Amino acid sequence: MNKIEHDVQLSKKLSYLLRHGAVKEGLQICPEGFVAVNDILDKVGFHHLTVQDVQRVVAENSKNRFTLKKLNDTLLIKANQGHSLSQVNNLNLKLVENPEYEIIHGTYFNCWGNIKNKGLSRMNRNHIHFSKGLNFTAGLRRSAQIYITVDFSKAWQDGLRFYESENGVILCPGNCNGILERKYFLKVSSSDGRKLFL
Repeated sequence: MNKIEHDVQLSKKLSYLLRHGAVKEGLQICPEGFVAVNDILDKVGFHHLTVQDVQRVVAENSKNRFTLKKLNDTLLIKANQGHSLSQVNNLNLKLVENPEYEIIHGTYFNCWGNIKNKGLSRMNRNHIHFSKGLNFTAGLRRSAQIYITVDFSKAWQDGLRFYESENGVILCPGNCNGILERKYFLKVSSSDGRKLFL
């Protein structure tokens, strides 16, 4: 395995652990989402890795998925967004009040039928993810086939709130059921520019 493949695998392992698997793996995770790097390196599957490996992956991650910080000489790491852990409820999020950009969710044709009927769901995560415009670095996958633009004003008036993560992804918890209903879709189009009917 070359260095690039190695770092991609490490990034995926860290994403899973910090977003979804920390509690299951017996790691202590704080409400801000931080876990001690040395605690991670003590886990099975991470023994061959070093602090320098983790630092490199964080520094070179094109989507800025992670944040490192030191606290009392302990190096901590967190995922900036994407959590399903209920314990992570105090991320450093900024309330979005007057966006000067479109708020867009990217999805796929095989998901569209369900979304069209039921709205966008946060599923097992704490938030639904969006991008600031067509931003493929933060919030949108390049493989997305459908772009859903949110009617921010209408959603805001109805009490829905949107937040910006530290790496520029827009997050919304949805309503009490974790749903952003279809009535808040301003427009829907395919990646080749075709409009889709709601």
